[in-house]
Amino acid sequence: MHSKDCVKVAVRVRPFNKRERDAGSRCIVSMVSNSITIQDPRDSQNRRLFCFDYAYWSHSGFVRDRRGLFVPEEPGGRYADQDSVFQDLGEGILENALQGYNATLLAYGQTGSGKSYSMVGYGPNKGLVPKLCERLFEDIRENQETRQCQVVDLLSRASRTPGGLRVREEQQRGFYVESLRTVPCESASQVAQLMEQGTRTRTTAATHMNANSSRSHMLIILQLKQIFSKESITKQSNINLVDLAGSERQRSSGSEADRLKEGTAINLSLTTLGNVISSLADAAVGRKVVHIPYRDSVLTKLLQSALGGNSRTVMIATLSPADICYEESLSTLRYAERAKRIQNRAVVNESPTERLVKELKAENARLLQRLSRLGQEGRRANDETKELRQLLTHNELQIRAIQTLWEQHLQEALKDWEQQYANITQERRMMQMHPYILNINEDAQLSGVVKLFIQEGEWDIGLCDSSPRSISIKGLGIQDRHAVFRNEQRRVTLTPLAGSKVIVNGSVVHQTTELQHLDRLILGSNCTYLFIGYPSERGGDDWSRYDYDYFQSELAAAEGIHLGESNAGSSQTDPSLLAVFYDYVKLMPMMAEANQMSQELNKGVEFKLEIKNLALSDSKGHDLQKEIVVRVTAVGKKQVWIWSKAKFVNRKFLMEEVYQQHQAEKSTDNRVEGLSTAALPRDKDPFWDPVEPLLLGTAHLWLQSLAFRIPLEEQLEVLGSEGTEEAILQAQLVPCTSTGLPLGEDDILIDPSELLGRRLDFQLVLEQCCGLSWVREVRNRGVQIGFRLFDCQPLYTPAVWHNVNPLLDHRVHFASLQTSQRLLDYLQSSAVVLELWGLQEGCTDLISSLEGVRMTTEGVFVIEEAGPADTAPVDSAELSCSVRALQQDLEELKSVNASLRKENHSLKEQLNTARNGGESVRGRSVRPSCDAEFARSLKVFYHSMTSVRGQLQRLRRHRPSEDSDLLGLRLFVDEQSRLLRDFSEQLEQSVSTLKQDVAAIVRRKRERSGIWS
Repeated sequence: MHSKDCVKVAVRVRPFNKRERDAGSRCIVSMVSNSITIQDPRDSQNRRLFCFDYAYWSHSGFVRDRRGLFVPEEPGGRYADQDSVFQDLGEGILENALQGYNATLLAYGQTGSGKSYSMVGYGPNKGLVPKLCERLFEDIRENQETRQCQVVDLLSRASRTPGGLRVREEQQRGFYVESLRTVPCESASQVAQLMEQGTRTRTTAATHMNANSSRSHMLIILQLKQIFSKESITKQSNINLVDLAGSERQRSSGSEADRLKEGTAINLSLTTLGNVISSLADAAVGRKVVHIPYRDSVLTKLLQSALGGNSRTVMIATLSPADICYEESLSTLRYAERAKRIQNRAVVNESPTERLVKELKAENARLLQRLSRLGQEGRRANDETKELRQLLTHNELQIRAIQTLWEQHLQEALKDWEQQYANITQERRMMQMHPYILNINEDAQLSGVVKLFIQEGEWDIGLCDSSPRSISIKGLGIQDRHAVFRNEQRRVTLTPLAGSKVIVNGSVVHQTTELQHLDRLILGSNCTYLFIGYPSERGGDDWSRYDYDYFQSELAAAEGIHLGESNAGSSQTDPSLLAVFYDYVKLMPMMAEANQMSQELNKGVEFKLEIKNLALSDSKGHDLQKEIVVRVTAVGKKQVWIWSKAKFVNRKFLMEEVYQQHQAEKSTDNRVEGLSTAALPRDKDPFWDPVEPLLLGTAHLWLQSLAFRIPLEEQLEVLGSEGTEEAILQAQLVPCTSTGLPLGEDDILIDPSELLGRRLDFQLVLEQCCGLSWVREVRNRGVQIGFRLFDCQPLYTPAVWHNVNPLLDHRVHFASLQTSQRLLDYLQSSAVVLELWGLQEGCTDLISSLEGVRMTTEGVFVIEEAGPADTAPVDSAELSCSVRALQQDLEELKSVNASLRKENHSLKEQLNTARNGGESVRGRSVRPSCDAEFARSLKVFYHSMTSVRGQLQRLRRHRPSEDSDLLGLRLFVDEQSRLLRDFSEQLEQSVSTLKQDVAAIVRRKRERSGIWS
């Protein structure tokens, strides 16, 4: 009988990890009963509410007891421990399986969100899988009926065929994996051993295939067979335990569109799974669904019964509550919300095997009686006798097969157990005798699985395993003979061979190096191992801190990236820098692998990580958001691309597909039909992109002088993204008339507010760019300067090519027809950011966008037209009131103007009288106005402050070398003190000169007012 029920969905929120704590993350997820609310960290008003069958708060409110178990701080607290999760989910799955239903548990979430902890657990905190196995065998021991359990090991120890095992389909069985080995088990410990064996094989496969654990799915199938002798019925059910790949792989490459498809079949399988879930959810609410795309990936084929088929299914979605994981967590919640609408139709799987055996035996007895009668009748029944004997033999074979199948499987399994036990015993004995290297994987569940022992004597390590004294490893960048271990007199040394890459404790080594206990080794691109010394050296060290992140952080530190820890006594590191640091650490192994694949495929492309906007700021001087980008260089043609993190990750997956195809071609020596890696067209090559202009750096030209109508001429340093000097740019700001003539000193303003409501004209002049390192590297390159002022669209200078010191001679006239307070504030607080763009052969020039820009017939860019006059219309009553008020103001102004005219006339008469007196000679001498003198003083001050600002920039960039010793640091401190002294002297001199000039102007003004009075 079919039962119709929905997929049950549980969501579990984990604690912050070290990366999130260091980054100062805040919790954006809240939980009430079975409802979860997630808040957008960029908009506190944007909240999303989700409801599920189960919701587990495992983020806070827990302690570790003496047994090492994480339990609630207080009895009845909200913290959900492993037992709570199992009682709700594991017990239900086990009960369904015992009733004869197929049962499935899916774990979904981004990498590091707690999937493995919920499924497998860690230490004494056992997860769903081991707890379920223990309870299953407890029930088997307690029950009087016969129950048989089988584990399907998807990663068999036998040699794998190229391309893996094939998925077949039968009408009765549905989709299944061909040649998959089933192993009978009699206890939970045997299941655990098989899982350990599968983990070991999975670790090796991940290394051989150059794949991270987060990019592989794990499917464990427990087959439970129950024989009820009284009813002569057999119930057989499958328990599917599925740990899906990291859900961030299912996301697209972000807002940036890549010309190539999403990478790898793993990404395709997760995307297809999402499509299947969406289609099933639509069908559940009555929408018309034409096709459920089960056949589009291997994963969805194997999960067909779990999703919309003959299974009772539970999904546990795990997520991080940190603000830096908002996008991934929101995606997980949306995924889970769709899944809970799927409806399955589960049925009890019954098979009357015992009844069949009895019927076959009864039929055999009848056949024997007929045979005896026919034998008495003579030869006439020879033909019929032969037919009956064949039928009897067939029935006996069927009976024998049914009765002995389980015993045969068990005998075969016992041999495997004995061999495995012998191997484990041998390994433990070797661990107590010899040093060894231990594998370290990105997935903690796969770390420490592979142990390679270094016995006395000399041992080659590499791809080659033909020698009896060789240690075979596989991976990107591993040579046939990669390095040599020597174990002599209880000292172990490592010698890299020619052409091989070996890193010890973060530093590349080329000579023989003696290894110490807990040294970190990286062989090739990213084969990471921890060296474990002789037992006498081990002591009680904590090895767990040497995880995958530790290896990569050590590499980053060797490259000068020291953002993981704050200096003693300093404040906490900027969280944005920490987020960038962890992105850098995460991408380092991927970059190393991409470089190795490029080398082996002869692509001639190099990849390098860079921190975008590390030393750059916006027009207000605020730091820009920092992010990791990848600089891609085609070594032969000297072409350069800058890829975002998301684009590089996608391309890296596509590179792996090309590389694996190349390896398959090498192993078979037969070129597959279609496109080989050598003949891959450019538009499908993940190592190539069309060339585009690159942003090389920026310079800031501050606009404050324009508020006083003072001209400004500067030599600006164009700084690259990481603070390197890319060029020197000569630029001017020239206040001018509407016809473009420069203003004189008498036009300088003392108070910028005098510009309000008046026209302001000025010219931006870009004269020359000197010392272009971009063109110095490759002569067939060019540059353009881009800038954006106020509300204008970006403008660009004409392209100049093949010149290290190009003459730009570019002049742009801007005008504000009626200067507003907004524009005045912009001039006094902002800079125009001058962007240096690099051009390469084959790329198109950048074109100024003039859409929505008003220009006069003389080519003047109008940045502001009218002020408050262009406001929203008002009604007639308000307009008439405003007119009357303006008329009153006009009458008052007229009367004030008349009185001022009279006063002005009397002052002129007094002035003429004074000029005709004894002081007439001195009075007639031409004296410049005080305003003009003050304007000249301001101009001198602004020019002096330009050099002061340059000195300040040099101080900011002045840093000690990473490899400086004590003497070098002392020299750096002396140089820093000298620069600070020079900066202080320049600043004091500039301010002192301004004070003296202002005092002299005031003194002269007082003298003149005494003379004229």
